[in-house]
Amino acid sequence: MQGMILRWVLNVIGLAVADALLDGISVDDTPSFFLAALLLGFVNAVVRPLAILFTLPATILTMGLFLWVINGAMLELVAWLMPSFHVDGFLTAMMGSLVIGLVAWTGNLFIGPKGRVEVMVRREEEPPR
Repeated sequence: MQGMILRWVLNVIGLAVADALLDGISVDDTPSFFLAALLLGFVNAVVRPLAILFTLPATILTMGLFLWVINGAMLELVAWLMPSFHVDGFLTAMMGSLVIGLVAWTGNLFIGPKGRVEVMVRREEEPPR
């Protein structure tokens, strides 16, 4: 449960960064960030696997780059479902999915397999004298 909440917070942060960096993405108010991140997680869990399955030949032909198009389409779908979340155009949606993905990837580096924030500490022994 803790891991799901952490990843949801990463999506909220990713949406906020995309809103700040890209002119074509805007969110009307703060609660809409949280709702859009929740809806994006649901769409990515339910709709995205089906879209990947149906577009598998295109994904194989493009060596996986078509997944970026699918991610942009999922962001567009969330914008279509939420009137307080706006994405101006498909290219903006693709760039937004890239920003959100980079933020989530960076944050997931610190989330361990049990869904907790983990930091590795490497201690080196002193060489013998």
